[in-house]
Amino acid sequence: MALFDLPLEELRDYRSESAEPEGFDAFWSKTLQEAREHDLNARFEPVDAGLATVDVYDVTFAGYGGHPVKAWFCVPADATEPLPLVVEFVGYGGGRGLPHEHLLWASSGRAHLVMDTRGQGSAWGGGGGTPDPVGSAPAFPGFMTRGIEAPESYYYRRVFTDGVRAVEAARSHPLADASRTVVLGGSQGGGISIAVAGLVPDLAGAAPDVPFLCDFPRATTMTDRHPYREIGLFLKTHRGRTADVLRTLSYFDGVHFAARATAPALFSAALEDQVCPPSTVFAAFNAWTHDDKQIEVYDFNDHEGGGPYQEAAKLAWLRDRA
Repeated sequence: MALFDLPLEELRDYRSESAEPEGFDAFWSKTLQEAREHDLNARFEPVDAGLATVDVYDVTFAGYGGHPVKAWFCVPADATEPLPLVVEFVGYGGGRGLPHEHLLWASSGRAHLVMDTRGQGSAWGGGGGTPDPVGSAPAFPGFMTRGIEAPESYYYRRVFTDGVRAVEAARSHPLADASRTVVLGGSQGGGISIAVAGLVPDLAGAAPDVPFLCDFPRATTMTDRHPYREIGLFLKTHRGRTADVLRTLSYFDGVHFAARATAPALFSAALEDQVCPPSTVFAAFNAWTHDDKQIEVYDFNDHEGGGPYQEAAKLAWLRDRA
């Protein structure tokens, strides 16, 4: 599809109409406090993945509700001192996959943890291994409407909490330099990284690519592509619940987390992206309050965004930060 959203000059000034809910900070403070009542219990089990230049650990830690969450932790094979740390979150439907799918960041001389997304990991890639033991009221197939009847029960309350705990787990490893921690990911992973950046105050950076889960009021009415379309199809059946659903989503909108982030940021957006329309990405970027922020724009790309070009941009950007 050709350009369908606002012109680039208008995107650079665009502000979301997403209203911050009352008690946003109290909700997340209570959520994380409850999660931390469970022992993090981060375990790193060495794995022979057949790789000569990277050491791999199979990680399990306690996420939301104390539920076990899986991850891979990779470091350069010759590492003996603490390294800059990259914590990565994956796109919608994917899981942590297999270790050899995640060589970039350890190959750049960093410690790298990639978190499984609970309940996902069966749509693409090498799969996942983290169940979501929490049920929900009736929902549209997918994850976007699970527990959407209230913020307390919404699926992404658990996922974002897992993301914060993933940072804590990765920082507990002796080869991780906690003071040089960066969070990143694409699409859903970008949305999770924005949320974590808004909840963890001492990060060295955040690099969300074509992030999902931002500016829900606009996204849900602008695109008919999944996953956002799951919300519209849910409301097509459950007539009259739009206000309640948008209230729940407001507690998980990347725009509000971006306004609380205190780390430098490198975003990316694609102007033909029908999954995460560029205005929704700019909504989060423009809400980001740290002065050290920049956004790479890919004029003629859809949701693949910058792909390997953006990876190169992140490698260059991280040289001065982690």
